[in-house]
Amino acid sequence: MSASVGIQDAVSQSRATRGKSIWRRIWLHRIGIVGIIIMTAFVIAAVFGGWLAPKDPVAIDLKNPLAKPIWADTENGVGFLGTDNLGRDVLSRMLVGSQLSLIVAFSAVSIGMVSGVFLGLLTGFKGGKIDDVIMRIADTQTAIPFLVLLIAVIAFLGGGLLNMIVFIGIGSWVGFARLIRGEVLSIRERDYVHAARALGVGDLRIMLRHIMPNAIQPAIVGASLAFGGVILTEAALSFLGLGVNTLVPTWGKMIADSRDYITLAWHLNFPAVAIMLVVLGANLLGDWLRDILDPRLRGRRG
Repeated sequence: MSASVGIQDAVSQSRATRGKSIWRRIWLHRIGIVGIIIMTAFVIAAVFGGWLAPKDPVAIDLKNPLAKPIWADTENGVGFLGTDNLGRDVLSRMLVGSQLSLIVAFSAVSIGMVSGVFLGLLTGFKGGKIDDVIMRIADTQTAIPFLVLLIAVIAFLGGGLLNMIVFIGIGSWVGFARLIRGEVLSIRERDYVHAARALGVGDLRIMLRHIMPNAIQPAIVGASLAFGGVILTEAALSFLGLGVNTLVPTWGKMIADSRDYITLAWHLNFPAVAIMLVVLGANLLGDWLRDILDPRLRGRRG
């Protein structure tokens, strides 16, 4: 009885120590904390943008076009980030525009991750003709610049929020599939997988129960890194007029509308700064997740 209690105490102590070690690694990764702060601020701005916006983002005020921020010009300034060429409040448009960027990024990355993980798991585990066909499709898609292919598809089939999410999501499966395939090729030869086969466990159960939990970590890191790429892609499409309805404020559309006035009104660069910060935050978050989830990199950051 006492031996059993001692074992339980040892297990509990080991779990507590491991938990403290994880939290210590998290907080020692200072660059990762910066990424978390940036992404948290972006999510808050996107979720509550409609309530945080001080003015109507589409309201035109021709009396105050290209007005500087109030803190830069106390006499003639309008709003915290000024106004655009039509007198629309820049801060309000940025807050509302972040909602669309968040929706597109999360939805497209989710589609790409789910489809890529499934196909990578299937090709890595089954191999053979299935692997050859799917990987040749991936090679063909990779040979064509993704943005060029995306512009051609949207120009032919039409833009809109749904089309943009679906096309970006479908186009981003290749990276996830290759990550998972590489992990599965290694994991499927391990002893516990052979043991499961010897016990008569079916292929589907082996893939979902024994292989996928051990192969999913690179995909999680890849999703955080892909998030920034989707933000840039959505902004590029909106800049070219292939995004959502022109009445909906988006960061890319704001840059396109103000490109003729950027040299006259420096405050119109704030949407570009927001895009840069979000992409930076997503990449820092991905770097942090990689260091936390990969045991080979633990202890290298301080």
